[in-house]
Amino acid sequence: MLSDQEAKELLSFLTLEMRPDVKGQATVYILGLTGTKDGCRYLRGKPDFLRALLTLTKDHSIAIVKDCYHAFVNLSADETLHQVLVKEANILPSLFANLLDPDYDFADRICTILSNLSRHEKTCKEVFRVLQEQEIGLAKIVEIFCTEGYNKKAPLHYLGPLLSNLTQLPEARHFILDKERCVVQRLLPYTQYDQSTVRRGGVVGTLRNCCFDYSYHEWLLSDAVDILPFLLLPIAGPEELTEEENEGLPVDLQYLPEDKEREEDPDIRKMLVETLLLLTATKAGRLILKNKNVYPIMREFHRWEKEPHVGAACEKLVQVLIGDEPEPGMENLMEVDIPEDVEVKLKEMEAKEQEQLEREVEELLKSESEKKEPKSTPEDGLSR
Repeated sequence: MLSDQEAKELLSFLTLEMRPDVKGQATVYILGLTGTKDGCRYLRGKPDFLRALLTLTKDHSIAIVKDCYHAFVNLSADETLHQVLVKEANILPSLFANLLDPDYDFADRICTILSNLSRHEKTCKEVFRVLQEQEIGLAKIVEIFCTEGYNKKAPLHYLGPLLSNLTQLPEARHFILDKERCVVQRLLPYTQYDQSTVRRGGVVGTLRNCCFDYSYHEWLLSDAVDILPFLLLPIAGPEELTEEENEGLPVDLQYLPEDKEREEDPDIRKMLVETLLLLTATKAGRLILKNKNVYPIMREFHRWEKEPHVGAACEKLVQVLIGDEPEPGMENLMEVDIPEDVEVKLKEMEAKEQEQLEREVEELLKSESEKKEPKSTPEDGLSR
C-alpha cells in the first residue's frame, strides 16, 4: 500500500481547490482501492481520506462526485468500515440532507449506501439516531418512498431495503405500526409493485419484520389494515379452485384469472410465506387465516413451487393451518418456553433439514446444468 509520504501527498490532491484533472485522477485511484479487500482495509485506518471524499461530493465535476459516491457504495458494503464511516467520517448528516433534495443527481447511490450501512443492528441504530437528530424522521422517509417521482432523476427503490433494515429496531416497527399514522397501509400496495424487485422486496421485508410484534397481529388482519390479500396475492396462481374454496377466500383472491402470475423472485416468495407464518403465532391469527381459507392458496402454491427453501417454509405454514390447536397455555407460539434439551434437538433437526435442502438445491442446479449442456453427436456414426 502507500507509504506515509505518498498517502500525505495523495490526500493533498483530494480537495475542492485542487485542479480538476489532478483530483479526478486521485478519486479514480481511491475508487480502485475500494474495489479490493486490502484497499478497504487500508482505508479503514485512514478516516482523513473518507472525510476528503465526502467533501468532494460537493465538487462541480459530476464525474468526480460520481466516483466519490461509487467509492462509498463499495466501502459501505464492508461491515468492518461501518463504524468508521458513521462515527469518524460522519457521513450520515450529509447523505440525509442530499437525499431530501428532489433534484439531487446521486440520490439513488445515497439510498444504496444507507441500505448497506443499516444492515447490521449496531450501525442501524446510528442511522436511525441521526435520522431523528436531523429532524427528518421516519415519516419523511416513508413520504419520499411513497411519492411517485419525488426525485425525477432517481427512482429511489433502495429506500425499500432501508425501511426493511430499520424495522429490525423496535422503535422503527412501532412507528410503522402506529394505529393513528396509517403508515403500514401506505406500504401494502408495494407488495405487487412490478417495476422494481428491490422496492417490492424491501416492503415485504418491512412487513415481515413488523409481524415479529405479535401484539399487532389482530389489527393487521382486521379490516383497518387488511394485510392478508397483500401477502397472498403475490403467491396466488391461476389454478382453478372449487366454488366452496373460492367463497371462503378474501374477495380479492376469489376466481383469479387464467393468466395470473406469481411473484418471480424466490427470496420475496419466501419472505411472504414467512410473514404469513409469523401471523399464525397467535391463536387469533391462526383462526383468522383458517377462516379466510388460506390453505387452498398455499396448497396450490406448494405444488407449483420449485425452490426447496421456499417449499420448506410453505410446508411449515401448511402444518400450522391444517394442524390441531396447541394445548391451553401454549397458544402464543412466540411466548412458549422451550426446555434446553428440546431446543438442542430442534437445532439438530434444523441443521439436518438445512443440509437436506442444500443437497436438493445442488441436485436441482446440477439437473438444470445438464439440461443446458449441448448433446454431443458422434462423428461419422462412430463413438468410443
